[in-house]
Amino acid sequence: MREHGAVFLNAYTNSPICCPSRAAMWSGKFIHLTESWNNYKCLDENYTTWMDLLQRDGYYTKKLGKQDYISGGHSVSNRVEAWIRDSELLLRQEGRPVTNLTGNASTVRVMSKDWSTIDRATQWIRETAPGLTQPFSLYIGLNLPHPYQTEGLGENAGGSTFQTSPYWLKKARVNGDLITVPKWLPLSKMHPVDYYSTYTKNCSGLFTEQEIKDIRGFYYAMCAEADAMLGKILLALQESGLESSTVLLFSSDHGELAMEHRQFYKMSMYEGSVHIPLLATGPGITPKVQQPQPVSLVDLYPTLLELAGIPLPGRVSGHSLLPLLSQAATPGGSLHPPWVLSEFHGCDVNASAYMLRTEQWKYIAYADGHSVAPQLFDLSSDREELYDISTKQPEVTQRLDGLLRSILDYPAVSRTVQLYNKRQFIAWRKSLGDNYTSVIASLRWHLDWQQDPESNEDTIDRWILGAVQ
Repeated sequence: MREHGAVFLNAYTNSPICCPSRAAMWSGKFIHLTESWNNYKCLDENYTTWMDLLQRDGYYTKKLGKQDYISGGHSVSNRVEAWIRDSELLLRQEGRPVTNLTGNASTVRVMSKDWSTIDRATQWIRETAPGLTQPFSLYIGLNLPHPYQTEGLGENAGGSTFQTSPYWLKKARVNGDLITVPKWLPLSKMHPVDYYSTYTKNCSGLFTEQEIKDIRGFYYAMCAEADAMLGKILLALQESGLESSTVLLFSSDHGELAMEHRQFYKMSMYEGSVHIPLLATGPGITPKVQQPQPVSLVDLYPTLLELAGIPLPGRVSGHSLLPLLSQAATPGGSLHPPWVLSEFHGCDVNASAYMLRTEQWKYIAYADGHSVAPQLFDLSSDREELYDISTKQPEVTQRLDGLLRSILDYPAVSRTVQLYNKRQFIAWRKSLGDNYTSVIASLRWHLDWQQDPESNEDTIDRWILGAVQ
């Protein structure tokens, strides 16, 4: 796709977690506008997406694989952890990141669920799509390269296992000498939100250099498997004669830290978590374009509607990317603003986080804007984001904070989320009745919880009685 189409070098998720990120992509709106606060609270089932609009306009539409943008999904543990994150609880919530080598040198189909989705998609492209008398829109959602659920940690376990086969390790040319070990700040020097995330993600313990290299190498191999699935789609389009008349977009809901900043998973505003791939090929898209303009998932909604010749039904947060998909595009000729916004309000982070990314700077604000210190990184000189210069560059910090506040009243959004979290938790606790004590003790944090269950319940009680900041 890089050879035959355009790649956006600075594409970002609007929320580095599964469901809210996808809600932004399907709605074209920032997550505070749809109140997609966490993996449990996203879009209503009857929300009108861009695909619904294509269908109304005569397109044949089809969705295959992982979708995950409707409210009500994910584990009980995941939603409870998000609700109580403003309390003073500090417990390990995720499984320790590990690797698992499966199969042998000929094992190609490691993620069988995704391969099944790809098989259905390629069959549809070859057998059904060429005979359609109307234009079509096909959505294909994969799980890879998301880590696998860790067996042995119970039904509430998250994905902390990086799994692949010898085939993909070889295919990805994973070599220990080529895999970098990211630099870590000492725990005592971490930003308080980063420390909370490192701890709840079970990454505050000791890791050998080989463990870190293995996790990163297995992740690269998982990416290679996902890339092969994309290759099957491209091949099906070619063989069915649809390649020259079909626009293909490839992206992701979030990234993967893979032990950068002493974390795995996402739920962070660091590049490994919030930066995503975004590539496009098809008619009207100039090959080998590398577009540096910062863009985000909300831009896909107006882009797809413009491709289909459908006017926007109302105001959205995104801007069409079509003006940026051609070498003929002139700098500054796009209506896209020179920034992107990402927010996070879910678990493993104990304050609402807001990222503003410009060409040079990344500014991260938290909560109400003063109870938790912001962060500022100069990405032109600090790609690893190890040096927070918010106090050394007060004018830049103040300017970007003002720009962020002009986009959304983030202290007010944070208060809204805090109120939502508290109300949801109180309702959930009431629904359990006498079972509350046993249920809350059995969630993903059960090993830490059982060390002092009475104190943990008291901590939550104090949080419930406390005022919202």
